[in-house]
Amino acid sequence: MTVSLLYLAVSVVGALFTVVALRPPRRPIGLVALTFFAAWLATELALVHLTWQIVATVIFIAFGALDHWVGWLGLAITVASWVGLASIVASAWHTDRVFETALDDAFGAGWRERANPGDTSPVKVGIEWARVFLPFHFKRKGVTRVRDLQYVDDGRRRHRLDVYRRPDAPPGAPVLLQIHGGGWMIGNKEQQGLPLMYHLAQRGWVCVAINYRLSPKATWPDHLVDCKLAIKWLREHIAEYGGDPNYIVVTGGSAGGHLTAMVGLSANDPEFQPGFEAVDTSVRAMVPFYGIYDWSDRFGIRGKNDPMLKALERRIVKAKRADAPDVFDRASPMHYISPAAPPALVVHGVLDTLAPVQEAREFVRMLREQSQKPVVYVELRGAHHAFEIFHSIRSLHTVTGVDAFLAWVVSVDPPAARAEGAAAARGTEMIDQTTTARTEP
Repeated sequence: MTVSLLYLAVSVVGALFTVVALRPPRRPIGLVALTFFAAWLATELALVHLTWQIVATVIFIAFGALDHWVGWLGLAITVASWVGLASIVASAWHTDRVFETALDDAFGAGWRERANPGDTSPVKVGIEWARVFLPFHFKRKGVTRVRDLQYVDDGRRRHRLDVYRRPDAPPGAPVLLQIHGGGWMIGNKEQQGLPLMYHLAQRGWVCVAINYRLSPKATWPDHLVDCKLAIKWLREHIAEYGGDPNYIVVTGGSAGGHLTAMVGLSANDPEFQPGFEAVDTSVRAMVPFYGIYDWSDRFGIRGKNDPMLKALERRIVKAKRADAPDVFDRASPMHYISPAAPPALVVHGVLDTLAPVQEAREFVRMLREQSQKPVVYVELRGAHHAFEIFHSIRSLHTVTGVDAFLAWVVSVDPPAARAEGAAAARGTEMIDQTTTARTEP
């Protein structure tokens, strides 16, 4: 009986993880951290959860858990949990198709064939299963990391960055700037974006992850000013690490997604470049993940009792939205949408309880109405917040999808060194063809 009861308890715990992964509470007030982490881990580590539940079931059965009806109840609950986990895996498995459809819709059928493959051509779609079961093993062969470079000469740890690169890659590589999330109050450059950065660095990109000042010590727009100061440093120094200082793409998730969109849309705005107004802070493309796009809540998606609004008022802006509506509006990426917006890949999970998917939909709609550049929108069923932080089936497909988007960006707007190389290659080909024509009898 004791073994059966223990098995039932383990079965219920496992099933609760599955339930919150499939049906997360939309307003988990008071339990936000618990429900979010349970749903997030169960979703992105669904195969790991399935494995431990199977192993636990085998062990409990071996010790007689099914000798009592309580154990059979536990088995029924566990089997139901397995079915739910299988559906989660199936949803993640189709992530590559979602990206493929979104890219085809934005660029037109056959865009891959028209694109110049170069060194950043899309890789074949596939799952590295070793990484699925070793989700926090990020390093890739040939990629080195230069740590803690100071991008503002003040000695602050929050003004440091890391560079990921392949030392043997040719110079003039495109640069990816990664901005971490954490509600503008927590987070570190070493915690997010690692699957994407290591992948792209292995493919020849130079990737840069930054820290920035955090609230409550920092007050908006200190966070954004730091991101633009990092771009200033890239303009001046990234060539020393093999990157093209004039070819920067920006990405980040959550608060980092908000800052990514702000960097992409508010280029060269003197309000956010105090003392370095003349620096060009424009980027070639932006890839925000599950971002916050409207602090003003102009569409009434969040409501008056939104926990994020309270945090913004108390710790980040340090003013009530009712008292400083202009500040909240000018801190919203939606405010800066214009025909000059760079190409965008916006990625969001349908089940996100921290950054509502409805806000991402409105942001994309507004972008598509005004931007002269393509806007790719990828909405992932079954995905929660922070789904690409570590390796999983979904995150591996997502990395491949971002790679494909960036391959298109590079093909239509190549870095200077690659454009010159392609022109030289075409010139050599023309000379060879002329020589051949002259020597033919």
